[in-house]
Amino acid sequence: MAETASKKSDKTSGETRPRLMLMDGHSLAYRAFFALPAENFTTATGQPTNAIYGFASMLANTLRDEAPTHFAVAFDVSRKTWRSEEFTEYKANRSKTPDEFKGQVELIGELLDAMHAERFAVDGFEADDIIATLATQAEAAGFDVLIVTGDRDSFQLVSEHTTVLYPTKGVSELTRFTPEKVFEKYGLTPAQYPDFAALRGDPSDNLPGIPGVGEKTAAKWINQFGSFAELVERVDEVKGKAGQNLRDHLEAVKLNRRLTEMVKDVELPRTVTDLERAAYDRKAVAMVLDTLEIRNPSLRERLLAVDPGAEESEETQPVAEGVELDGTVLGAGELKPWLAEHGTEVLGLATVDTWALGAGSVTEVALAAADGAAVWFDPTQLDEADDTSFEKWLADPARPKVMHNAKGAMRVFAEHGWTIEGVSMDTALAAYLVKPGRRSFALDALSLEYLGRELGPTAAADGQLAFGTDDQAEADALMVQARTILDLGEAFGEKLEEVGAADLLRDMELPTSALLARMERHGIAADRTHLEAMEQMFAAAVQQAVKEAHASVGHEFNLGSPKQLQEVFFGELDLPKTKKTKTGFTTDADALAWLAGQTDHELPVIMLRHREQARLRSTVEGLIKTIAVDGRIHTTFNQTVAATGRLSSTDPNLQNIPVRTDEGRAIRRGFVVGAGFESLMTADYSQIELRVMAHLSEDEGLLEAFTSGEDLHTTVASQVFSVERTAVDAEMRRKIKAMSYGLAYGLSAFGLSQQLNIDAGEARGLMDTYFERFGGVRDYLRRVVDEARATGYTETLFGRRRHLPDLNSDNRQRRETAERMALNAPIQGTAADIVKIAMLKVDSALRDADLKSRMLLQVHDEIVLEIAPGERARTEELVRREMASAVQLRAPLDVSVGSGGDWESAAH
Repeated sequence: MAETASKKSDKTSGETRPRLMLMDGHSLAYRAFFALPAENFTTATGQPTNAIYGFASMLANTLRDEAPTHFAVAFDVSRKTWRSEEFTEYKANRSKTPDEFKGQVELIGELLDAMHAERFAVDGFEADDIIATLATQAEAAGFDVLIVTGDRDSFQLVSEHTTVLYPTKGVSELTRFTPEKVFEKYGLTPAQYPDFAALRGDPSDNLPGIPGVGEKTAAKWINQFGSFAELVERVDEVKGKAGQNLRDHLEAVKLNRRLTEMVKDVELPRTVTDLERAAYDRKAVAMVLDTLEIRNPSLRERLLAVDPGAEESEETQPVAEGVELDGTVLGAGELKPWLAEHGTEVLGLATVDTWALGAGSVTEVALAAADGAAVWFDPTQLDEADDTSFEKWLADPARPKVMHNAKGAMRVFAEHGWTIEGVSMDTALAAYLVKPGRRSFALDALSLEYLGRELGPTAAADGQLAFGTDDQAEADALMVQARTILDLGEAFGEKLEEVGAADLLRDMELPTSALLARMERHGIAADRTHLEAMEQMFAAAVQQAVKEAHASVGHEFNLGSPKQLQEVFFGELDLPKTKKTKTGFTTDADALAWLAGQTDHELPVIMLRHREQARLRSTVEGLIKTIAVDGRIHTTFNQTVAATGRLSSTDPNLQNIPVRTDEGRAIRRGFVVGAGFESLMTADYSQIELRVMAHLSEDEGLLEAFTSGEDLHTTVASQVFSVERTAVDAEMRRKIKAMSYGLAYGLSAFGLSQQLNIDAGEARGLMDTYFERFGGVRDYLRRVVDEARATGYTETLFGRRRHLPDLNSDNRQRRETAERMALNAPIQGTAADIVKIAMLKVDSALRDADLKSRMLLQVHDEIVLEIAPGERARTEELVRREMASAVQLRAPLDVSVGSGGDWESAAH
């Protein structure tokens, strides 16, 4: 980052001069776009955010380092300016703006608005002209000026009181151009820079140079003659071929000079005195970052740290004005009487635990009541009466509790033998149901967005406490969190009613959360010896693939280096070129698969095998690392990750294990029945997405295919291809199966062509024929998108909404992504809801029947149970009954069940 400059003082008065920082918005955003890979910065709706992230990061750093008193950002409106009117070829050589960049400048504007930062854009002028105008006004008004831009033409503005900060490495390093630095770099004064630029030409702006005249010659002429005007006046004195070339191109150079000069009198709606920095709308800043799914806590903290109102914010209490908090740190014997007074009220409950450290113990608890009373205590310091009182209050379903991420607390509290019942609100789950597309459900972000409050400085971005500070401050902060959770619960109660999700939270998500907490504690037994053998096998396969790859080209190279792969594939081997990216022709998995079909060379196939074996090895290594001391793997299930309502898992991610490959099946053999149990049992629904699609579309042909008793894909294929069922071959069935599931996932004709390796025209024809036979499906898919475009959301059978504002976006990429989500969400979301209902029914039935068999996992819609001795038949009957009756669809649910000594053997 640029070295921080001390504020200059007026030499005559000795007073500190105000400091104006001006940023060239388009220039810097474009640099940020190319500095950061778009594929690493994209929202769930497909909106790239790399330019926004890079710009925001540099903005935070420069505001921190330069501490301006005044600030503004200038933007271009379009490429049509007074310069393009005077010279039609001006910037005409520039390539089309990448689709991934489009829309990001507008979103940067939203962030600046939330920061209450002034921004300018004037028709017919470039950002440079706006900056030149403001800089000129500011110097005249006694300001020091800092210009942050990637345009070297701005060097002409440099003076004793104006400095240019020019990016020299992406947007992370800035070089400070003072008059001395300009002279050091070019041997010229800033005032001479436009003369020099006119002679040199500028390929980036399509301004022609003089043949045979480079920067050294241009600088020599300006120094020799003093100015461009004098050079033109005495042009005949310039000797040699270069002089003749100058005379031959003199008119073009004169035009360059006019275009290079910045306009310093653009009519602007505000003056420099109007640009004083103002306090942010911190809630709006947080909402913009959340909407863009920019989750990096460091960036958020850096942006908020340079808020001019930050000092005032830090001085205020973390509980909003008007909300009193009477907090008390309790000692032994003091919790029981407090619960006797407040225990019947709705209480906010916040905890700090060491589960992440592997200890699984609660270290701090805070409770807060609506009247302002709040307490903090250490569970290990409770006396017997306190402990008993607290345990009874926790386990009493009639005592309402509001929590944030209750599942984690349930899992940890269980280590103490405590059960949590009566959770009436989980603010993380509620936030998810209100806005499932968001990526952060941190308590501090929700507090700022829905309550307009910031948590205290001891609370980290994830809502957990930062330890190592003052003990009292930690206790106060946790009590504030408890009160915040309580108040958020009230706010979300209203929001859930507004979006029709109150029943979903009460009847589905909260009970599922409690069930998942138990499943996480159970874990599943792992055969370490088997998994270690698998890891060694995959490691050997990786090394074998490396040897084969080296042998195939005759020398060693790094298979993990994209640059070396590009040199080998497209240089040495001269294979067909793949899609061009910023770093060259891509060698990703799709490209390798395409190359494998386009060439006889063995390297693409070897590379695909190498990557698959490396991925499998990584998966198995992850599983081994997560085997706990009890010999079991305790994954963490996530309810708030997939916007459709599907569950996912982490530490380890069990969805990474392939379902249908030999390697995946071998890995699953490493998940085994635990001591004291008889077997594992798996159960799932057959073709649940297609049954949901048939139900929602009410297509008679599809419903009949389900009720015919014949193989679904064969029956559908016979209708689409107009042949008898007996004439349907494997290829016909494969195409129909891919298309049927593709429709349920919002697959386009292009996506289907890629999946089936056929051209897009054939794929479109196949879809058209399918829709001719199953018009109800076609009409449903059209209807669901139209309705979502009108309402702004889709909805499952159970009222789970997916908000899709991009359905009306002007950006084609974002709009088409939203349309695919609109097709996908009701079907996938309904299927996910059905699975959750089935899990709850099975779990309830097991407990009602007093069976010791228990549920362990839910992966890819499959439920895995551990069966107690002598309970297999009863459990299978119960599972089939409860799952089949989870919901009544027009295409009846079909349940498949299997059992065995390991996960793979239990497959069905």
